[in-house]
Amino acid sequence: MSADLLITGGRIFRGLKGGFAEALAVKGGRVAAVGTLDEVASQAGAGTRRIDLGGRVAMPALNEAHMHLLPYGLALTQVNLRAEEVRSLDEVLKRIAAAARNTPKGQWILGRGYDHGELDIRRHPLAEELDRAAPDHPVFMVRTCGHVGVANSAAMKLAGVGHNTPDPEGGAIERKNGRLTGLFQERAMRLVRDKVPAPSEVQMVDAIEAAGRNLAALGFASATDMNVGMSAGMAEIGAYRRAEAEGRLMQRMWQVLAGNPEGIAAQAWEEGLRPNVAAGPTAEALLAWGAVKTFADGSAGGLTAAFFDPYLESAGGGTGIFCFPDEAQYEMLARYHRQGWQLDIHAIGDAAIEQVLTGMEKADAPDAPIAGRRHRIEHCGFLNRDQRARMLKHGIIPVPQPSFIWEFGDLYVTNLGRARAEVAYPMRTWLHEGHHPAASTDSPVCSVDPFPNLYTMVTRKTSKGTVLGPEETLTVEEAVHCYTWCGAHSQFAEGERGTLEPGMQADITVLSRDIFASAPEEILTTRADLTLRGGRVLFDRNGEAAALAGAAD
Repeated sequence: MSADLLITGGRIFRGLKGGFAEALAVKGGRVAAVGTLDEVASQAGAGTRRIDLGGRVAMPALNEAHMHLLPYGLALTQVNLRAEEVRSLDEVLKRIAAAARNTPKGQWILGRGYDHGELDIRRHPLAEELDRAAPDHPVFMVRTCGHVGVANSAAMKLAGVGHNTPDPEGGAIERKNGRLTGLFQERAMRLVRDKVPAPSEVQMVDAIEAAGRNLAALGFASATDMNVGMSAGMAEIGAYRRAEAEGRLMQRMWQVLAGNPEGIAAQAWEEGLRPNVAAGPTAEALLAWGAVKTFADGSAGGLTAAFFDPYLESAGGGTGIFCFPDEAQYEMLARYHRQGWQLDIHAIGDAAIEQVLTGMEKADAPDAPIAGRRHRIEHCGFLNRDQRARMLKHGIIPVPQPSFIWEFGDLYVTNLGRARAEVAYPMRTWLHEGHHPAASTDSPVCSVDPFPNLYTMVTRKTSKGTVLGPEETLTVEEAVHCYTWCGAHSQFAEGERGTLEPGMQADITVLSRDIFASAPEEILTTRADLTLRGGRVLFDRNGEAAALAGAAD
């Protein structure tokens, strides 16, 4: 039987070990052959469809190993306050006021993505400023990191927050000169978020599809939702299942349940949901419920990541916020570990990483060893040599976001000093030591666009051109490896995808240029032209493979 598809006319990146090939054949949703043109051409027949790369490059489809797909999709309908477009307080208030004019009085206005470090005022907006922009609406706008938000007076009133409201465990409500500023940090944000009406199932399925189509247009065939249950509770599980059943789920999804006390992991367990860690998402089932997430700290940009050494006094000082005391964190990690879940735990500062790593080690037991479980420390931005060695010993995986260097690197210098910023997210060190760092963006914290992320792995440059830790740069091949194979490995799927070798799922992206032979700066203007999942077209920018749209997984 001849191949369904033949790709020729440019280089094909098989993976870090396999290097490059001249041709690739797809049959039944999997790679049938890859190698020289002469070796692969024999797979073609009269019915074989063909893609001519025309000097472009094909490579394994990208894997977004740490993002929040549903929140990203929902955020597409919220007020966009990201720094690419919004760099002044006036622009923030202008956009909030415009949303207020188009929203019935009394309904919520939600904004996402502002960065106080990039605003002209160099501080967070105040509740009273939001009051002037939207006097008849509750407003809540979340900083780009997702760990800090600002509410106006109407929102705080609905949340029942007053001057004497105590800080909840693992969170803080800011007050200055005896007045509420509107700033909520970490778990205190739940006070406001819990009053925002949950999206309907229809809205969530629409958001899942919209997010997935955006990802497909960027070259992704696999993704994650790293905190399922934090927007609408258990209803999110139903929304994902409906999206899959209706053919509206674009990516193979590795689902991570919210495991904090306010999350859904306990209820999901009681209702019979069990981890299917070993298989990962497959051609037949795009959803795999594999992991549970808890939080240890916040963000370095928001001054809430927990460090042993304090932030610079000029940035505000302090050592950040622990979301939970040690024993509470240890108990959660041990419980989810024994239930069989992969632990995907948020920790950015070295003190938080120590808490999480110690908790994972304490969970180790003869009848429930952590070896082979591929527990993950999400972000894992600022760690020391001893912590790296312990992670490697136990097979604990770092899941970093090099895009944090691109978007927040200069703020790290401001908050932590140059020396600590230089060693953040040490990609080359991890690879050299034998770790498998799964590159990702944490979208909607950062833009989901993979090309700045790849560029930063190759150059260690911030968006302002600052070079932080040049000794941690990767080759393009290594960067793509981290964005493909390492992500698959973190989801127990490296035997199915992440490389383009015979027998692997035909998850393929065609880029607009050969980034492996281009100047680093050209990566930033590269685009995905074609994305296939199991040989099926998810995205076709130029219409060149429209005939493939009916191919099956």
